[in-house]
Amino acid sequence: MSQIATENNVDELEPAYTLTALDRCDSCGAQAYVRVTMKSGELLFCAHHGAEFKEKLSATALHWHDESDRLVEASRN
Repeated sequence: MSQIATENNVDELEPAYTLTALDRCDSCGAQAYVRVTMKSGELLFCAHHGAEFKEKLSATALHWHDESDRLVEASRN
């Protein structure tokens, strides 16, 4: 899992959270594997849109939670 560390990182305050099949991408509705915490709230993205928006959002993201490695693990089984 990748993570963006900032001075405002809230990792210590957030409980452990795993994205489920009920979490959907805000861009296309596919299963979300990326959760981005911003000052204004959270964004959920599928692996595709998470990768597409990472460079643009990383400058302002408080936390970047990426579980897209689960896709690679699932394809090996």
